[in-house]
Amino acid sequence: MDLRKLKTLIDLVSDSNVSELEITEAEGKVRIVKGGGAMVYQAAQPTMVAAPVMAAPQAVDVVPAAPAAPAGHVVKSPMVGTFYRSSSPGAKSFVEVGSQVKEGDTICIIEAMKILNEIEADKAGTVVQMLCENGQAVEYGQPLYVIE
Repeated sequence: MDLRKLKTLIDLVSDSNVSELEITEAEGKVRIVKGGGAMVYQAAQPTMVAAPVMAAPQAVDVVPAAPAAPAGHVVKSPMVGTFYRSSSPGAKSFVEVGSQVKEGDTICIIEAMKILNEIEADKAGTVVQMLCENGQAVEYGQPLYVIE
């Protein structure tokens, strides 16, 4: 791609509401990204093509296979935040796999906006599966534990 054409593309992006432009030609690929007053220009080397492309590729929806639902009662996160198994680093976890819990027992903490929220078991039973890692970000409704 010649420099005049590249300069024209950069000017078009900077003068428009377009924040990103990517063009692929036989000579290579150019990507222009506008952000916060700075322009980024990236050029890639041409790639080898095994066969000529006859038509534009069609979009294909890929649906991941749904994971098998865990057997037993699933305790879900009531909020978005960071999951912790104990009250402080190095402290003993509230529960482990095999722990007996009563309804209302604290089973973990979710930190949201610098506030530590104790999450209680909503069913009595035995913890059979822990579905989150300590320090992991969790979403609203995300499964945390399985209790039977």
